[in-house]
Amino acid sequence: MPHTHNGYTLYERDVELKNGGTQTIYFFSKKTPKSGEQTEMPDGYEVGVNDSTGLPYLRKA
Repeated sequence: MPHTHNGYTLYERDVELKNGGTQTIYFFSKKTPKSGEQTEMPDGYEVGVNDSTGLPYLRKA
C-alpha cells in the first residue's frame, strides 16, 4: 500500500550518479510521474510539510 499525504502519493526512483553508483530518491506527486514507482514510507523517515507551499517532503525522524 503506497503512502499518501493530503492527496500526494510517495514514489521512489533509482538514479545513476556520475561516479557510476546508484541512489534511490523519494518524492511526492499528485499525478503519475513518467518514471518511478509508488512506495511505502521508508524506515527512519517522517513527512514534513513546507510552510509556504504546502508540499510534503521526507525528513529523518
